Amino acid sequence: MRRIYLDHGATTPPDPRVVDKMLTYLRGTFGNPSSGHVFGREAREGIEKARVRVALGLGADPREIIFTSGGSEANYLALRGAAYANRERGRHIVASQIEHHSVLDTCRDLEREGFEVSWVPVDEWGLVDPGDVAAVLRPTTILVSVMLANNEVGTIQPVGEIAALARTAGALCHTDAVQGFGKMAVNVRELGVDLLSISAHKIYGPKGAGALYLRNGTNWRPLNYGGGQEWGRRPGTENVAGIAGLGMAAELAVAELETEAARVGALRDRLVEQVLLRVPGARLTGHRERRIPHNAHFLIAGVAGFELLAGLDAEGVAVSAASACAAGSGAPSHVLQAMGVPNELAMGAVRVTLGRGNTTEEVDRFVDLLERLVNNRAPPMQG
Repeated sequence: MRRIYLDHGATTPPDPRVVDKMLTYLRGTFGNPSSGHVFGREAREGIEKARVRVALGLGADPREIIFTSGGSEANYLALRGAAYANRERGRHIVASQIEHHSVLDTCRDLEREGFEVSWVPVDEWGLVDPGDVAAVLRPTTILVSVMLANNEVGTIQPVGEIAALARTAGALCHTDAVQGFGKMAVNVRELGVDLLSISAHKIYGPKGAGALYLRNGTNWRPLNYGGGQEWGRRPGTENVAGIAGLGMAAELAVAELETEAARVGALRDRLVEQVLLRVPGARLTGHRERRIPHNAHFLIAGVAGFELLAGLDAEGVAVSAASACAAGSGAPSHVLQAMGVPNELAMGAVRVTLGRGNTTEEVDRFVDLLERLVNNRAPPMQG
């Protein structure tokens, strides 16, 4: 069976050039980066070269990059580190209702610790109104966190405007850029954010590697102690191969961004046009223009999304119904609920996320299969 992968929002296949870079540090260059001998120095050099690559991709200074185990860790390091460092000044945090669970759950846990969180709504397109952020800012606000691009419906948020509002109010601004970085131009100076999270496995790098941008001078504190790694900001012997892979993946993603975004965007537009034309009850979800180029998210009335996924999977086609971190929960997506989508309709969600290897033929085959499955009317889920 010919298999087609259309779930790049969940993870991407490692680029062979990334794998080659990682193998250098899994084979001969195996030293501990904290060791003073040549083996350690070679490993340390690999980390610092990767730090420069990531910094260049974000428009940052290399000393502003902290390597982590992925986007989720980068998110909670950002939120907790900022919250704890600034709690004497205030305990108010602002976040959108459609954040990734690593942000939502961290904020909810901070609420249990005595912080107060204002949850900013989104409109029917999944877009945050900066005016709604401005309306909840107060003298005790210490942190605002709004994702750059939504991981389910693909809507790009006005983070630059929100960061400017936060700065005026004396608050820090964090953005989860895991889905945006590598799909759109991301420059931390232009955005004006203080903290930003990225992940390697969303940009054809390895799982288990990510980074937190921490603007120089930001009032932030580490959560763990016990080693001097990352200048004392995140202790523990470094994942050298993963970090090297992240660095190479970031460099390639930025270098190839313009041409790949145009190519994938054209494929996405073809897919959207054909689905809306041929699939009964299908509608596009998320903002039509303010959208990352690889994302197409649909609601299909009267059809169970998970049944469609199973049918597509049986034909060798991989898509998703929600973000990978929420898949299998059996509950409607919190993103769609925040957008005002009725629960019954939300259960008919299908997310298609395209990538480097996808072709016109694969897109057309997906549409053919989806049309056939929907016409066979997979029964709606109950409850």
